[in-house]
Formats: sequence, structure tokens, C-alpha cells
Amino acid sequence: MLSCAVHHTGESSFEVKIEADSSDHSRLHAQENQYSCSQCQKRFSARDALRMHINMHTMKCKCTECGRCCQSSSCLAVHRQSHSGDKPFECTVCGKRFALSASLVHSRIHHGEKPYKCQVCNKSFNVSGSLSHHMRVHTGEKPYKCSVCNKAFAWSTDLNNHIRVHTGEKPYKCSVCNKAFARSTDLNTHMRVHTGEKPYNCSLCNKAFTRSTDLNTHMRVHTREKPYKCSVCNKAFTWSTDLNNHMRVHTGEKPYKCSVCNKAFTRSTDRNTHMRTHTGEKPHKCSVCNKAFMNSPQLNRHMRVHTGEKPHKCSVCYKAFTQSTNLNTHMRVHTREKPYKCSVCNKAFMYSATLNTHMRVHTGEKPYK
Repeated sequence: MLSCAVHHTGESSFEVKIEADSSDHSRLHAQENQYSCSQCQKRFSARDALRMHINMHTMKCKCTECGRCCQSSSCLAVHRQSHSGDKPFECTVCGKRFALSASLVHSRIHHGEKPYKCQVCNKSFNVSGSLSHHMRVHTGEKPYKCSVCNKAFAWSTDLNNHIRVHTGEKPYKCSVCNKAFARSTDLNTHMRVHTGEKPYNCSLCNKAFTRSTDLNTHMRVHTREKPYKCSVCNKAFTWSTDLNNHMRVHTGEKPYKCSVCNKAFTRSTDRNTHMRTHTGEKPHKCSVCNKAFMNSPQLNRHMRVHTGEKPHKCSVCYKAFTQSTNLNTHMRVHTREKPYKCSVCNKAFMYSATLNTHMRVHTGEKPYK
């Protein structure tokens, strides 16, 4: 059997060792990828291919503009053209220009040509490199490993982006507000804040979004999908933030504290609404009578005065009410529940107002002269 490996012998030097224990050594070398990288275990059939690959780990051929590592100095020179802005190669169909002649495979987008097919799932690709990358979905191969935390990645671009978590490097800067980003895709998404572009449209309600992830999340409004489930009570939620807030019901955590009275809340929105009891702010105004309210639920309940809507209906006698609290109070007529008890004689009452009136029997209070 043939065993070949590359060992790291110094800060930037690698040693190739080949051992053989078979008389068919030359035949095996012709058939196998006998050169393996000691950093990521990726194997190669030629020593030169391995040495070029090693540059990805040593960062010998690293682009000073974006931090991308290339396999050779010639590849780095070609890559640098993407930063120079020079795009001498033009697509004959749409006129789009490219820095590299190889990018003219772009024309396959127009022709729908996808000659490279995956033998596992039959998915097709425009270029062979895309197929090679795709195969890692099936093999689980992650040849690119972070030298700091050992996290592994399927693609070198993901490793390069990840490295910036450790270095703090943010090479992509917004030309409008100077905000910097670690990835070019994040910068492109951010630019829509300035341009107002919202390319992702909901097919059901036509609401538009700047990011595809926001559209995917929005679709749950229509599908009623609730993928986030509580591990304690199995209650499900549409959004992860709602699950995180709900978990505080079980943990008792209330991280949002009022700076005036120290009352604590599980959600920041509840704290912000509470602050209006101190500031007197009433930002929600009725469009009919201009009466103002501290929060939107109060305004919604008030609007029923004008619309006559009574959405809360008694299941026994079908009497309807504008507020759920009024319905709950009414239900005592049917249940005969008397939750308000006199602390002096233990007599019970359905309503708090009735108890207050009764208490005057004991206090002797006569408010009406």
C-alpha cells in the first residue's frame, strides 16, 4: 500500500514524504491521489498541485485588497483584476462586462446551458467548478480549516469570511455612510438602505423586502408556519425572537428594567410602553375624535365606540361586547361565580362595584347626602 503525506516543517515550509510497501508502487501512483495535505487532508495526484494548494493555508498569495488567498502568484494576479475595475471582456448577448475571459461562460445563463450534472441528485451547473463545490453537499467534505479555532468550511470563500471574525477586518466600506462590512454581500444588502431597493416581493401580498431572508420570514404570515417550538411546554412560534421572549415565562427572567420605578419586563417593547406612564406620552391618536392613547391596543378598543363593532360574543346567550373584559364579567351571570368576598362577613359578590357598595354597611359611610 502507498502512503504519502505533506508535513509542516516550519512557519511557511512543507515537506512531502512518500512511502511505499508494494512492488506495484508506480502503478498505484498512476491511479491514486498520493499527495495529501497535512492541514486539511485533501489529496492530489501531482506534487505541484499540492504545493499550489498549500498556499491557501500559508496565505502566501493573499490579496491585500480583500484578504482572499490564491493558489499561486499567477492566480493572484488574475484575481487582482477584479479590484482594478478593468473589464475588457463583454458578453455578446447582454453587454455585461467581465475582468476575466473565463467569466464569459456567463453566456450559458442566456442559453440555459448547464452541461455539468451531479450524479447524485441530477442538479446541473453552468461551470465545472460549481459542480465540484456542490459535491461537498453530498460528501460533507470541509477541506478549509480555520487555523485559529479549527472550524472547517466547504469553500475557501467561507473560510476567508470567517477569518475576519478573529481579525476584525472589515474591508468593504459603504461609499455613502462609511459603514464597513466583513463580506461584500453584506455591503450589497446594506446599500439598499440608501437606494430604497427592495428586490424580494411576496407573491401573495406584493409586500417587498431588501433581503431574501426577510421575505422567507414574512411568508410565515401566510403559511401560518411556526418552526420555533418551546422545549418546556411545546408552544410554537413564527419567529425566533418570540420564542426567546416566551422562554422568560419559564425562567422568570426580566432583563428590561424601568429606569424610573425599577419595574422589570420580559420584553423591551413592554418596557418602552410602560415608560409612557411616567412620561404621559400618548402617541396613538383616534382619527375620528382625536382622543389619544398610550398604546395601540387601547386605541383599537376605543375605535369600536365609533364602528359599533362587538367582537366578543357570549357562547350562552350570544350577547356581544366591545371588550373581552366585559364579556368575562358578563359570564358570571351564567356561571354564578362570585369572586369578590367581603373581608368582614365573607359575603360574596359577582362584581367589585357591588362589594364596594356593600362595605359601607360595615364602615357606615354615606357618600350620597
